[in-house]
This record gives sequence, C-alpha cells and structure tokens, in this order.
Amino acid sequence: MAWNTFPYQDNAYVYTPASLEKAWARLHLGDAELFPSDPALVQAWIAFHAGDFEQAAKLGLAVGVDGYSVAHKATCIYATYLEVDDKAKIATFEAVAERCERQQHEQPDNPAGFYWHAYSLGRYAQGISVLKALSQGVGGKVHDSLEKTLELAPRHADAHIAFGAFHAEIIDKVGAMVGGLSYGVRKDQGFKHFKTALSLNPESAIGHIEYANALVMLDGKKKMAEAIGLYEEAAGCDARDAMERLDVEAAKEELKD
Repeated sequence: MAWNTFPYQDNAYVYTPASLEKAWARLHLGDAELFPSDPALVQAWIAFHAGDFEQAAKLGLAVGVDGYSVAHKATCIYATYLEVDDKAKIATFEAVAERCERQQHEQPDNPAGFYWHAYSLGRYAQGISVLKALSQGVGGKVHDSLEKTLELAPRHADAHIAFGAFHAEIIDKVGAMVGGLSYGVRKDQGFKHFKTALSLNPESAIGHIEYANALVMLDGKKKMAEAIGLYEEAAGCDARDAMERLDVEAAKEELKD
C-alpha cells in the first residue's frame, strides 16, 4: 500500500545536490548527520526534505546499512505525522526499532542507530500506552539508546529533546519517586535537556513543542502561559523542509485547542 502524501504542496522544499549541501548544516542541526558522499544517499535525502518519505526510505534501504539513517528518519516522521492507521503506525515503529538494532551491531559508532531506536520505541510506547510499554522493558531501552546517542554525539539536539520528553513521560505516568528510583528521571534534568536542545538548535519547532508539552504535563496551569509562548514560537519558525513544516503545523494545531 502506498504511503500517504505530504499534504502541504504550496512549498515543495525541493533541493538540488548543490543547494542541499549548502543548506545541510541548518537542516541537520537537530540530528548531527554528515553530508553523504554517496550520490544515491544525496537523492534519498533530497526526497526526504521534499516530503517524499516513501521514496526516501526506499532509496535509503536500497543502499544498505549506510542508508539506514535516512530510511529510519523518513519512516519515523511519516509514521508520526501522516500514518492514520494506529495498528500500522505501531507496526512501523516496531520495524524501525528492529532495523536500528541491526545498525547498532554493524555501525556501533553511528549515533543514528541509537537515536532512531529510542525514537521509534518511544513512539511505540505512546501508541500502546506508556505504562504497558514500561512493563515490557521499553523504558530502559529508550534510556540506554539516548545515553549512547549523546555519548557518540553530545551536540545531537534531537536526542536532548527526546531525553527531555522521556523524563516528562515517565514522571507523568509513574510519579517522580518511582520514576527516579526505577528510571533515574528528574523533572529538572528533563527541563535541562530541553534547554540544551534549544541552545543547540534555536529554530527547532519540535523542540519548542516538546518542551511545552512537558511543562503542561508536569506543571499544569502554573506553566500554561510559558507553554503557550513556546507553542507560539514553534508556530512562527521558518520551515526549511517538509519535516519542519509538519512540526510547525502541529504547533498551530496546539494553539487552536
């Protein structure tokens, strides 16, 4: 079955190999990816940034393990924002997590295999319920993969965002005491990760969104004004590719509620 298409065609975010290389540092502040030397992977990333996530995943997987990073990202962003079938979404995240484990074995120094492992398992947990996922041991796997990501790439802003969300989700579901004893999570540590992420990538719409979500989750009405401010900043970010556009549109939806 074909994947759903990127819905915002008013701006196609089309890059050439030359323009992509020029824009690369800005586009990849979040994930610390290096510009690929393989022309086939350049084409895969061009497809990703344009919102052709299915083509990006296919091109990446065709290269083999060196193409897993773009395939992981394309698949996860698609499943997060554009897949409407809940069962398909959960199955997709499970498949990415399994593929990440293969990448970790073959490329133990590549942070992408660990980051997308944590991301896919985190989204899987949200899909089946965080408490159920914790009983399956998912929490420890997410924590360990995020730690490894930051060990390999300390400036990986997206991993800091994910770690902030991890602290918030655990505390929200099991409480600060149990969360601290069982998973080592602390509210102040989670907020520190968000602030680090935004210092590394100030234009990250998803960073602002996840920080706002955490404030609402953990502090409720006390931090509602601050959270709304973060959503507004996210909604005002200048999207440079399809993924960023999806993040910005998600922030706009939050402000409608």
